[in-house]
Amino acid sequence: MGYEKQRLNYVLFLIAGAGLVNVARAMTLSFLAIKLQQSFGLGPAMIGVLLGIGPLVGAVAAPFAGSLSDKVGRKTVLTLTLLSMALAMAGMGVAETVLAFCLAQIVAAVAVAINEPISRALMSDVCPEQMRLKYFSWRYTAINFGFAVGPLIGIAAGAASTTLFVIAGVVYAMFALALHLLKVPLHRSDAEQATAPRVSVLQSIRTAIRDPRLAFFVGGGTLLIAVYGQWSATLAPYLSGNIAGGVEIFAYLVSVNGAVVLLGNPFARRFIERAGALNALVIGCVLFLFGELGFLASAGLWGLAISMVIFTIGEILVVPSEYMLVDGISNDRNRGSYFGAHSFSTIGNFVGPTLGGLMLAAFGGPGMFLLFAGFAVISAALFAIGTRMPPPRASIEPSPAAGSESATGPHLRGLYA
Repeated sequence: MGYEKQRLNYVLFLIAGAGLVNVARAMTLSFLAIKLQQSFGLGPAMIGVLLGIGPLVGAVAAPFAGSLSDKVGRKTVLTLTLLSMALAMAGMGVAETVLAFCLAQIVAAVAVAINEPISRALMSDVCPEQMRLKYFSWRYTAINFGFAVGPLIGIAAGAASTTLFVIAGVVYAMFALALHLLKVPLHRSDAEQATAPRVSVLQSIRTAIRDPRLAFFVGGGTLLIAVYGQWSATLAPYLSGNIAGGVEIFAYLVSVNGAVVLLGNPFARRFIERAGALNALVIGCVLFLFGELGFLASAGLWGLAISMVIFTIGEILVVPSEYMLVDGISNDRNRGSYFGAHSFSTIGNFVGPTLGGLMLAAFGGPGMFLLFAGFAVISAALFAIGTRMPPPRASIEPSPAAGSESATGPHLRGLYA
């Protein structure tokens, strides 16, 4: 009983840490464009290019880092990642040239991309399977709390303030130190770890890539992130250019989005528990569809606010469900590789604003909103197909450490309930 409590306390530590570091992240990285414009006099096009390089590099690096965490331990990789983030934050704060600032920003973006999948994998390692959805949902709430509070701190202290970057670096360093000092209460026995096959990092990545289920999840996840990951980057220009009082309306919509996430997340978790991860994700995609069509049809605050509520409910259903689906096709030995490979879907943060902006410029609001609506439908289909794909042959063959997880019946744990 004491050991179970130790595991859950460690999960709560990870959730609190996720909220804290995302406060630090939001109060600094939210204002990178302002920092580049005010401190270095760069234009919008150059700012977009510089801020897009880091996430692209991170999307490529994350699968390697995830596989490395399977081999050397998640705590080690995560601690080094957080320390890299701390140094990068401090570097951005004191940088006096564009080159120095951009190098630090790329390191920070890569660290963010690596931190997410390994943090989720570590939570899955420690948390009992039947409680993972609950704590994944809590972690998502903590992250959104960070992004709700962080920008307010940034504005109050002065957007793009050098001091804030240094403070954020200290926060990351403190969390890295705490993570290093605390022992990870893993539930795998020494015997299981001894009998687990030793594989190289590249072999782990190849195994994950060859899993057809994960390939469909990455494709579907890329389209989903294109829809919701950077919605503000496409909705704000549309509102400011096409709706009277669009800038003020956009500010209200940001608040609506944050409020629905914080208030609706507990109800979304209970719904996912009853309906199952796949069903909840498909429903979330349908809500994305209706939300995008609502944005297209609305011409005032109330219509747009209702559409944002629908859109955000879709978001709080999709995000935990997607994590659970990826967790369901992984095991203790390859979880880092699977979450790392799945994080390649964060390239959707580049795809969404880029294609959405092009469609907005070429065809106006109808082109952009219909594109995102189509992405939502295609994503639901990809996830549905992926859950019905058989696992790769290598994972079907029983092994001493994974005999209980050989694929029989549904190909994912917790698929429907």
